[in-house]
Amino acid sequence: MPQKLLPTTVVGSYTQPDWLIDRENLNTRLPPRVRVQELWRIPPEFLEAAQDDATLLAIRDMERAGIDIISDGEARRESYSNRVSTALGGIDTESHGYAKDRSGRDNPVPRVIGKIHRARPIEVSDVEFLRANTDRQIKITLPGPFTMTQQAQDDYYGGDQRAMALDYARAVNEEVKDMFAAGADVVQIDEPYMQARAEIAREFAVEVIGEALKGVEGTTALHMCFGYAAIHAWQGLGKPDAYSFLPELNESAIDQISIEAAQPKIDLAVLEELPDKTIILGVIDNDDPEIESPETVAARIRAALKHISPDRLILAPDCGMKYMSRDVAFGKLKSMAEGAAIVREEIEG
Repeated sequence: MPQKLLPTTVVGSYTQPDWLIDRENLNTRLPPRVRVQELWRIPPEFLEAAQDDATLLAIRDMERAGIDIISDGEARRESYSNRVSTALGGIDTESHGYAKDRSGRDNPVPRVIGKIHRARPIEVSDVEFLRANTDRQIKITLPGPFTMTQQAQDDYYGGDQRAMALDYARAVNEEVKDMFAAGADVVQIDEPYMQARAEIAREFAVEVIGEALKGVEGTTALHMCFGYAAIHAWQGLGKPDAYSFLPELNESAIDQISIEAAQPKIDLAVLEELPDKTIILGVIDNDDPEIESPETVAARIRAALKHISPDRLILAPDCGMKYMSRDVAFGKLKSMAEGAAIVREEIEG
């Protein structure tokens, strides 16, 4: 996998219906690290059924748009990370702590009060639901051990971030293995804080990823980005035009590296520094409310092919599409699939 040249995928999240999520609340806060039940519009007794329905909408939109490797749209999540990070053993379920967000602002986060471990399966049922409702290849995502370490208040490990990260990695390892057993074709670890905390990442991030994937059989991916475009816009922040931590991942156990490139306009020559990895490249600008034309997408793909062979390239949006309107998100995915088809035809004739 993948068998198709220039396959398309998503990073993870898709827009959630307005009847499910309080979008104004979502759009005017930092991505939640602790549970925020008030984001949901549906009463608790009906929430699971509503999340199932929203997941089916996401699946069908991705299928109709022509996406090859789809996700569940993360419709059941308040953020990409907090569903997993708050469900692990060793986390205080009564009170939270605080940690600096990548923007430098204090954000409520899980408080670690014991040894981190996986007390139960967390997203395995999400994989089973996705597998039962599509014939496409499927990808599931979960937060990575390095990022969860950076998004926690340590009241147990005495400041030993490496030790805490390795325990997070062992918990992730158990979850990943069960995800593959449940039918996932790709499991993606989301690690945006490797970019946000590059100096710390250089100390032990590759080691921690190796621990998370020890004994894992299946295609694995790692997503690293500069943060949601909508949150940057809300805070009035720009994005860097280069990664502070990326070539180091060529030495990691991950199969695929997912990076954003369209909005920040990074120098794609950096792809040459990841010769042993398949690249999931962002060719959709999530900050642009206009839907790219297929030819615009095709041009971005051609630019990447100056630095990487087509058999090692997978196409995706820059980041999750959680903060977009449904019509824009669908339109962008459709244009991405059509743009990929244009370049595929040019290569294959």
